[in-house]
Amino acid sequence: MKTVKFQELEIMNELKKAIEDMGFEEMTPIQAKAIPEVLTGRDIIGQAQTGTGKTASFAIPIINKVDVSNRNLQALILCPTRELAIQVSEEVRKLCKYTHGIKTLPIYGGQPIDRQIKALKKGVQVVIGTPGRVMDHMRRKTLKFKNVNMVVLDEADEMLNMGFREDIETILQDIPEERQTLLFSATMPKAILEIAKTYQKKPKTVKVVHKQLTVPNIEQYYLDVKKKNKFEVLTRLIDVYNPKLALIFSNTKKKVDELVGDLQGRGYLADGLHGDMKQRQRDRVMNNFRINNVDILVATDVAARGIDVDDVEMVINFDVPQDDEYYVHRIGRTGRAGRTGLAFTLVSGREIYKLKDIQRYTKTKIRRHDTPSANDVEEAKSLILIKQIKDIIEKENLTKQVHIIDKLIEDDHTSIDVAAALLKMLMGKEEKENSNDELDLEGTGAEPGMVRLFINIGRKQKISPKDVVGSIAGETKIPGEVIGAIDIYDKYTFVEVPKEHGKKVLKIMNGNTIKGRTISMEVANRR
Repeated sequence: MKTVKFQELEIMNELKKAIEDMGFEEMTPIQAKAIPEVLTGRDIIGQAQTGTGKTASFAIPIINKVDVSNRNLQALILCPTRELAIQVSEEVRKLCKYTHGIKTLPIYGGQPIDRQIKALKKGVQVVIGTPGRVMDHMRRKTLKFKNVNMVVLDEADEMLNMGFREDIETILQDIPEERQTLLFSATMPKAILEIAKTYQKKPKTVKVVHKQLTVPNIEQYYLDVKKKNKFEVLTRLIDVYNPKLALIFSNTKKKVDELVGDLQGRGYLADGLHGDMKQRQRDRVMNNFRINNVDILVATDVAARGIDVDDVEMVINFDVPQDDEYYVHRIGRTGRAGRTGLAFTLVSGREIYKLKDIQRYTKTKIRRHDTPSANDVEEAKSLILIKQIKDIIEKENLTKQVHIIDKLIEDDHTSIDVAAALLKMLMGKEEKENSNDELDLEGTGAEPGMVRLFINIGRKQKISPKDVVGSIAGETKIPGEVIGAIDIYDKYTFVEVPKEHGKKVLKIMNGNTIKGRTISMEVANRR
């Protein structure tokens, strides 16, 4: 699949900025085929299933075409259901973020019509509505179509199945003939083709046909969680299943950076991959993932295409993917080379409908999974510790340790008491074992002879490489030229310093300031 960037489109810079804020790196297949055609002004028939990102296929050209100086209705988007109308309206609103002067309004049944009439009187350029409620406004003459130059029938086959054909035809007949008509449908029954023939002018058909893809050897689950609880559930899944290597997928670059920072803040060996990273950074991250210096990789769909690692035991979709096909590509990163794999998808609110589309597409049952509790996490950690103890008993020479235990038993302590006390000591030391006095500076993903350090501030705090070098060199008195690679992300930064200076830099800089901001500094990727 060829990568097509939104930035390559001939659209307003304000639109490009809004798309960038939403964090999307490339167009989905239907977007790549439809948007350039729609921008030329021609009618199109777009065949694509729900969950392919088709909303942007018509929303971007509509926003690009709206005349903000004209407060009359210029575009009408018809949707089969209230839920879809709200969803499309939210997407359009996000895309209008920087395009000031565009007013949009969803109109549907179940909401007081007086409120909608009041909003329409103030001036609305884009209406997203259900056929029934649009017809109500037409009868009341509160919706006037004389300035409409774009009409979209979204999920047209669904509208026909719901008995809206007559309403649709009445609406289209009332709109000026000099217009652009876009029709999107998952299927192309005879009735759809008849509408296209009657109401469109030489339409171009753009089609995205799903390939039949299989997902063997992968146990697939979803967890129904509140959006605010997603990160906590993510960490619990990692703790309970303790995968050797795990891949986490997000839809946006911004969320990748956030997740990496949050995971590292909790002590996980995590790093990220997305399209804004330089090739050198991406190569380093991938190499660390392959050699297990990093055991959790957070990625966008685009950045993950080159990942071919056999030992990935678990894939977690932090976001439900934009396109059904992306789901198959994502979970296919586990269960490689005849192994079995685990795939979890975190679902919030209306995303459950998208998950149903994915199940239909993959012809696979994605089973519901209970959210792991704090007790589940504790039990899992205990089982891991028990396994480690068994491995030591079976594989290590314990003669010296047995001699010490014998002495304790002679002092009237039972072997159970001794084992329990040692276990308590071991579990209590977990949080302290990487103190500054005994720092392990190996395995941080740095260049040979260097150590990679994590700083809890980044691009959002407007720091630059010069600020990092100046502060470290000034406070620690080590020469600025020996400081190595500096990678600055939105909320955090990585810096490499010579290994012999690592402990000194940590001791002096942790709690110190960079550009007036107090920082926390620690060894990168240290669990």
